[in-house]
Amino acid sequence: MTPLLELTGVSRRFGALTAVDDVHLAVPAGARHALIGPNGAGKSTLFKLVAGSMPVSAGTVALDGEDVTGVSEPGRARRGVAQTLQHSSLFLTQSVAQNVLLAAQRRHGSRTSLVPRRQRAARERVAELLTDVGLADRSDVPVASLSHGERRQLEVAVALACEPRLLLLDEPAAGMSPAESRRLVDLLRALPGEVTVVIVEHDLDVVFALATSVTVLHLGAVLLTGTPDQVRASPAVQDAYLGAGREALFTDTAGGGRRAGGA
Repeated sequence: MTPLLELTGVSRRFGALTAVDDVHLAVPAGARHALIGPNGAGKSTLFKLVAGSMPVSAGTVALDGEDVTGVSEPGRARRGVAQTLQHSSLFLTQSVAQNVLLAAQRRHGSRTSLVPRRQRAARERVAELLTDVGLADRSDVPVASLSHGERRQLEVAVALACEPRLLLLDEPAAGMSPAESRRLVDLLRALPGEVTVVIVEHDLDVVFALATSVTVLHLGAVLLTGTPDQVRASPAVQDAYLGAGREALFTDTAGGGRRAGGA
């Protein structure tokens, strides 16, 4: 079966620095796939290469068997790639519902706002998405009034309004409380099977609660791809994170979830 996302020999160099080094990765349709790794592992750079916001230096990116290596970020979005970013791109003065509605209108074109039937359908979809992410009672408030965790929830709703086949989530649980993180995991688990999720996340509790498969990056290269249990059991993964203190990697820390390295 053709993977929904396939990277073949993908590299990204900045002069003499190789940030992503010959990455091969195949993510099947419907997967919940996580990218983890220590600081400087190349996770966020790899995300940009998949989304099309940064060109590859070598290799190919394929979406459902189509080579999209030379396709722009908007072109990949039209092919069903949606993403949330580490830094919010929401319209702070607009309401929660308006942010999601704008995303839905971009997905279907400006005609959505001109045809009453389509406008009603779009508003119904917005209400459904806000219910799904737990923001139904916040639909009319300006985004500037939301907590950090609520903004992250809204970003997921905005991405889903684009009806993605591939949803890229870059640190979606950053700054969330444990309760908000659990709600996020429940939301992502409940997504329909036709939505494939690839997540970069430092909270390992979120990663192992959600992911069906995990890729560990180290120094820009793939160290291991496997099931969560295989990753937990790998001495190479533990050494990459903590060296001699590797037994602490998958042990809960006091007062919060387990954290992986940065981008």
